[in-house]
Amino acid sequence: MAETVLVTGGTGYIAGWCIAGLLQQGYHVRASVRSLSREPALRAALSRLAVDPTHLSCFAADLTRDDGWDDALRGCDYVLHVASPLGLDAPQTIDEMITPARDGTLRILRAATRAGVRRVVMTSAATVATPPLQGPDSLSDESVWFDPAETNVTPYRQAKRQAERAAWDFIAEQSGSTTLTTILPGAVFGPIMGADNLGSVQVIARLLQGRAKGNPRLGFEVVDVRDLAELHIRAMTLPEAASQRFLAVGEFLWMAQLSGLLRTELGAAASKVPTRDIPDWLLRVLARFDPLLRGLTPNLGRAHRHSAEKARHLFGWQTRPARTTVIDCARSLIHYKAL
Repeated sequence: MAETVLVTGGTGYIAGWCIAGLLQQGYHVRASVRSLSREPALRAALSRLAVDPTHLSCFAADLTRDDGWDDALRGCDYVLHVASPLGLDAPQTIDEMITPARDGTLRILRAATRAGVRRVVMTSAATVATPPLQGPDSLSDESVWFDPAETNVTPYRQAKRQAERAAWDFIAEQSGSTTLTTILPGAVFGPIMGADNLGSVQVIARLLQGRAKGNPRLGFEVVDVRDLAELHIRAMTLPEAASQRFLAVGEFLWMAQLSGLLRTELGAAASKVPTRDIPDWLLRVLARFDPLLRGLTPNLGRAHRHSAEKARHLFGWQTRPARTTVIDCARSLIHYKAL
């Protein structure tokens, strides 16, 4: 009998590719959605990828409420907890983000342990394993946790840390058989499945739209959403992955390099992509009026890198070249008219 996996935030960017990968590998998949009205769009997106959605079921459940989670998890073997707010429409204060992040994670873990789920794989973030952003360039592994007392920490970064830390503390206090694994991705790019939820892809969308008037000194450790989904699925079943954190990062690119790739590969379609650099002082001024930029300013001019050697060694995991990821992302944004 096929095993059953619940994927939280089923209409999200990363979740969609996790669902597609699971269905292709023969799992029965349940997706949590805040409203069942989103189910047809999810099924349509999967069908466009030639993924059969027959073995997909959707359950209405919200990270801020207990309702629905026991029903969604009953009989499940695994959980991929991917749901998390990110983007221009995400809440921008720690109080607004903490409920869906930390409290939502604990809500799912409680229901998962009640249901006897074998493993929960949770999406955290590479920034949780990063030294102070105002410090010098760095190379980190999974042993690192940033200091919560660090100054100028964005609500997103703080909420991600609190959610992952709460998850590990919760599991440590349990006597049941449910295990936990966390995945810490860098900048998640790659093709979108539709125009509804762009997630971190908004960075590339803004370049193509010409909304970025120049290239700030910002760098990204690119990871392809397809490779990230595959890592989640591998971490779900491998015995050695239990109770482990895994960084999921690929090549490091500066914003100017991202822009250069787009202009080189897309030609006229990238005519609005900026060619000039933005000085640090100007970006800080612009960030006062742009919440997406505000969260990036502490990283100006710094290359905080992470090692994915652990995932490569244990899973044989590899990432696509950053060029492939960025261009596939851009072409999908154009295809789905998400600009």
